[in-house]
Amino acid sequence: MKKTTELRRLLAQDELLIAPGVFDGLSARLAEQAGFPLLYASGGAISRSAGFPDIGLLTFTEMVERISNIVETTHLPVIADADTGYGNEINVKRAMKHYEALGVAGVHMEDQEFPKRCGHLSGKKLIPAKEMVIKIKTAKEALQDPDFVLIARTDAIAVEGFDAALERAHAYLEAGADMIFVEAPETEEQIKIIGSTFSKPKLINMFYGGKTPLVPRETLKAWGYQVVIIPSDLQRAAIHAMQATLEAIHRDGDSSSLSERLASFSEREKIVGTKEWLENNG
Repeated sequence: MKKTTELRRLLAQDELLIAPGVFDGLSARLAEQAGFPLLYASGGAISRSAGFPDIGLLTFTEMVERISNIVETTHLPVIADADTGYGNEINVKRAMKHYEALGVAGVHMEDQEFPKRCGHLSGKKLIPAKEMVIKIKTAKEALQDPDFVLIARTDAIAVEGFDAALERAHAYLEAGADMIFVEAPETEEQIKIIGSTFSKPKLINMFYGGKTPLVPRETLKAWGYQVVIIPSDLQRAAIHAMQATLEAIHRDGDSSSLSERLASFSEREKIVGTKEWLENNG
């Protein structure tokens, strides 16, 4: 089954899908092995893994290279971050063709000015809604696979207010988006209103420490959401784990004091499939 068709099948089920944010092949493998049905290729996490903040510094080529690695190392459908489409409608057309060729199941594209900012940072600026509508229509025309899921994201809550965000979301769905993503709602009431306002599938970004309050999965499902992305928690956990290990190595000259927290040699090789690669390609 195509990854796009698999995502459509998952969305048709009466389940809330949790998609952890991955940023390289290893994190994608770990998330698949943990039993998740769907992955999210987080643009913010990918940017930070390169050592840069999530403010639009990575190029389209750099993003494509990393997302290609993620798709190659997992059997799961992947929703990818397409940022702003990397420019105007001409850039959007090229971006969609590349993302579709990579084998992702869907992308989300947002209505910020380029260079964009993380959805939970201050100082965001938006393009006019009419311009975003053109981008969405261009993206749909560029895609060849009818099952490919195009997700329209609006960052309008922090810039123009909640009502304006709902107006933009309506316009984006009318333009052809398959799913809506209203970024950074600030109250449970806003989350509930978004869920009840739109009949098409809805995605929400929810992580500990962000602007959006944490809502139990059962409640989100009851409010009409289909997908929850948790973009940066794997990376945040990895940061502290690496810092602790580096501290031990710097102090002791080795990491033996953290032996219980380290994957063993055999565990590491099993995760990346060394045995299978050697048996099938040796």
